[in-house]
Amino acid sequence: MADMAALSATVYGLVQGVGFRYFVRRIARDLDVTGHVRNTPDGEAVEIVAEGSSDKLKELLKCLHAGPPSSRVSKVNAQWLQYKNNFTDFNIRS
Repeated sequence: MADMAALSATVYGLVQGVGFRYFVRRIARDLDVTGHVRNTPDGEAVEIVAEGSSDKLKELLKCLHAGPPSSRVSKVNAQWLQYKNNFTDFNIRS
């Protein structure tokens, strides 16, 4: 079994209203990572919680730094957490 982990990340910059959440969902599902993505209520950031193999989460984290072409990522705060198998899919939350 792969080394399983969890990742919590907050992405700042021009990340709301540019398809960032849909970008994250597509990448996460392609990587077979579970969890969710949502906009912060203050309109300043996007929050991601994801679980999966540590290699795939590292790949997801690289993609968060890049973002979709319409975004401009200024900062990513990431924290590695213990894997708890809390999710069955990767979804967008409101």
